[in-house]
Amino acid sequence: MVRFPKPLLAGDLIAVTAPSSGVSRPAIARLEVVLSNVRSQGYRVIEGECLRGQHKDASAPPAQRAHELMRFLTDPAVSAIMPPWGGELAIELLGLMDFEALRSVSPKWLLGYSDLSTLQVPLTIISGWATAHGPCLMDLAPTQTDPLTTSVLKVLSADFSRPVAQDASTRYQKEWMDFEMHADAPLNLTEPTCWKRLDGSAVPVDFRGRLIGGCLDTIAPLAGSPYGDIPGFVRESGNAGAILYLENAELSPTGLVRTLWGLRLNGWFEDLSGLMLGRSTGPLPEKAGSLTYEEALLAVLADLPYPVLYDVDIGHMPPQFTLINGATAQVTLEAGRGRITQGR
Repeated sequence: MVRFPKPLLAGDLIAVTAPSSGVSRPAIARLEVVLSNVRSQGYRVIEGECLRGQHKDASAPPAQRAHELMRFLTDPAVSAIMPPWGGELAIELLGLMDFEALRSVSPKWLLGYSDLSTLQVPLTIISGWATAHGPCLMDLAPTQTDPLTTSVLKVLSADFSRPVAQDASTRYQKEWMDFEMHADAPLNLTEPTCWKRLDGSAVPVDFRGRLIGGCLDTIAPLAGSPYGDIPGFVRESGNAGAILYLENAELSPTGLVRTLWGLRLNGWFEDLSGLMLGRSTGPLPEKAGSLTYEEALLAVLADLPYPVLYDVDIGHMPPQFTLINGATAQVTLEAGRGRITQGR
């Protein structure tokens, strides 16, 4: 059974720590901007020691990061944990954290995407916590106008006893702004959004199930371990069904084929209600005639017996949904426009 954190309310304490990549000097001004914005909305903020700085491609040594994250996860005064962003090395923390012990702790929101998926998936699968895959803290500048990004704290303030609906964006960002040059930059929304079906059909789609997923690059290595027991999550979802969502950050088309096949061999794509794939930021083919991103998806997923959507508002080409791992969701798509509604 998945347990939802209490709704996030003004006055609640938000802990900011970096379990993966820290914030170095060029982005400190951006960090100050977003922290000020969170405080201006009535939340209290506590900073961890694993935040301002970088050590061997992470904010601090693994044991220090794991200890600080566990401290915030188990502190009853903390209502949510919002890392600044993802990174590369959250996997180092898994063996240092007691996910079983967290089953008896009141859950709190862990918000973000990218490498934070590495922690969110086992928190949901093992600890039974609903976790929030969505915009990171560094996305929450006061200049943002995109509804998906500006509504993230509102989504976390819901108790999900009533459905929470989010509509697809109208435009998305292809190129990031330089935070060192523009500390308060909003998303650079230049490209029209259009969700697609992998089978090419224009027939509307409607499917339901419990959500689980994250960044393909960082959670695929968890396959076959207790930390990435997606097949077990699907079985436990029972008649409610299950929806897996993934987004590709850096995998080339050939790397994508290998990774997806690895997941398929581990049973990740069995008995789902549907599969959602975010916009890919992986490298384009280097030569004409090489495998494309869409061809890579088709090579592995074309024969799946349920809807497969791609270019969904998930991942490293924001904006993106706030997807609650463990929530029951309804996904609809018609004429390139999508909606996701979530509840308990």
